[in-house]
Amino acid sequence: MSSIDPDAGPSASPVPPVPPVPPGPSGPSDPPAGRVAAFVRPRLGGFPRTFWVLWAGMLLNRLGTMVEPFLGLYLTTARGLSIAQAGAVMAVLGAGSLAGQLAGGVLADRAGRRLTLTAATLATGAAMLTLGYVQGIAAIVAAAFALGLVLDMYRPAAAAMVADLVSPADRPRAFGLLFWAVNLGWAVAMVLGGALARQGFLWLFWINALTCVGFGILVWRAVPETRPPRDRRVRVAGGFTAVLRDRVMAGYVLLTLVYTFVLMQGMTTMPLAMKEQGLGPQSYGLAIAANGVLIITVQPLVNAWLSARDHSRVLAAGFAVVGVGYGLTSLASTVWAYTVTILIWTLGEIIAASVLQAVVADLAPDHLRGTYSGMYGLAWSGGFLLAPLGGTQLLGVGAPALWLTCLALALAAAAGQLALAPAVRRRGSG
Repeated sequence: MSSIDPDAGPSASPVPPVPPVPPGPSGPSDPPAGRVAAFVRPRLGGFPRTFWVLWAGMLLNRLGTMVEPFLGLYLTTARGLSIAQAGAVMAVLGAGSLAGQLAGGVLADRAGRRLTLTAATLATGAAMLTLGYVQGIAAIVAAAFALGLVLDMYRPAAAAMVADLVSPADRPRAFGLLFWAVNLGWAVAMVLGGALARQGFLWLFWINALTCVGFGILVWRAVPETRPPRDRRVRVAGGFTAVLRDRVMAGYVLLTLVYTFVLMQGMTTMPLAMKEQGLGPQSYGLAIAANGVLIITVQPLVNAWLSARDHSRVLAAGFAVVGVGYGLTSLASTVWAYTVTILIWTLGEIIAASVLQAVVADLAPDHLRGTYSGMYGLAWSGGFLLAPLGGTQLLGVGAPALWLTCLALALAAAAGQLALAPAVRRRGSG
């Protein structure tokens, strides 16, 4: 059909039709925007606005996480504590975190997710500044315990919020996105924290406190309460008693504790093992940076695919790969060899993280999501406490004993997860 210019005079000749552009060898190509949408939608699509507000708050919070990684250095330099005293202070902080996870889970179910998260993050900001200004070992220990108590109290509430907001089928993707945000924020915080520490440690305490407060205010202003209405006809069993009676959940937490013990060796005992081989802090920093880089670049690409697989098999595969990575560390003696082993166990970490928290949400009854998340948090807090204690003892026997024990424990956790798989499938979507 010809196209005629309506403004032309009576003698205007028709404009010849424009021939269509022939398709390429593979047919008409989609516009770039269509290809981008096809890539982004299965990874980021389908989540409510409130989830993204929570995601942004988690990222903000982790961008300011500067005190914990530099706490030992702060205590031994700015406060003049011995290494043993600094270790005791950090152990007290860890003990407070254990109690905080429990309390946060119960409060999330009883007082509400929004109130618990906001109160915990505001209290963390205040406790952070208190620890930055107090002097004297007794005051520092008390401030460290108070900080530990509220530092991770928000986590069960945040996890329960995600379970409330997101459908079971999409929860693995949602938790995977939070895992990515946490690691991105952590990587940036490590770089900025190291630079700011040279200007004075108080900068770290103030920035960490302000980002905690900002997270709490953001949730209070932009996220409504998500706790499902409680059916008063259902008698709610007392807190963690109900979780402890759940053999599937108790088994899952135990397996996660074993896995966490192994995973945390890279953050606690590995720098000591490298030091014994003449590789100092700079070498460790270079090698462990591979962990964050790989998570940030690979995890968003594989999270959606992994989350659609059978959860228990994904976990077993992740645990096993982590174990193999640590087992191979027994052969490492150079920075590059350590970097390769770190890349291997980081792949396992990415695999497992895609479904770890989603299984908890599937196992938890609606009215106990916070409590179940608090119990799950114990596995991580407990693993972080036990990793340096057990790891240093094994390292005293010899580095091969440490890394081969990690291999055995991770494989045992993988086998345990496969044994638990039928019960997990009956209870959840995975």
